[in-house]
Amino acid sequence: MYVIGLTGGIASGKSTVAKRLAELGAVGIDADQLAREVVAPGTVGLAAIQAEFGDSVVLPDGSLNRPALGAIIFADPERRERLNAITHPAVRQLTRDRIAAADAADPHAIVVYDVPLLAEAVAGGLVTFDLVVVVHADAATRIQRMIDLRGLTEAEATQRIGAQATDEERLAIADVVINNTGSIAATLAPVDALWERVLAAEAGKIAVTDGIRLPSSAAQD
Repeated sequence: MYVIGLTGGIASGKSTVAKRLAELGAVGIDADQLAREVVAPGTVGLAAIQAEFGDSVVLPDGSLNRPALGAIIFADPERRERLNAITHPAVRQLTRDRIAAADAADPHAIVVYDVPLLAEAVAGGLVTFDLVVVVHADAATRIQRMIDLRGLTEAEATQRIGAQATDEERLAIADVVINNTGSIAATLAPVDALWERVLAAEAGKIAVTDGIRLPSSAAQD
């Protein structure tokens, strides 16, 4: 099995890259989806969040009120850490389970673990990656995308960027960087080329980063 860690800041284009790799044959594991699973209606995780943050973070249908919770945690780092303490252990366990299942199904599987907090996953020993891919776009580009595509204000977008790892922290752990500030088509070509090298690397023929140069692109996250 070959495990790729895929990360990037909010609105960097990471989801588009993850989707393309899945289309090419990768087994995708999305940390954000796992995080949604552990706070689904009726879960221990959602009950703990309600106890910590109050009834306003749960909608009448019993699901998580994400905008209400987001307004709390993005404004208060201490409360954000309280949320992480509730959700992260459960997400880590699901991650281990999904990777083990992929390995059991196909020992030669190429797994893409799509995770915003990749640096933390590495430091915590959660996953050992064969390759770390960072999708990068400058803060101004990402803020404009969040304004245009998600309806956020500039202040809200800036706040969400500030709540994540810095660009420097992400780039410091990258084996491959996709600089995502051009067209979507310009992203997909180098991702396809990277996939071919990953296939060869999984087969033990080459080092995957040999000779790779990735042009700019503008896939939307």
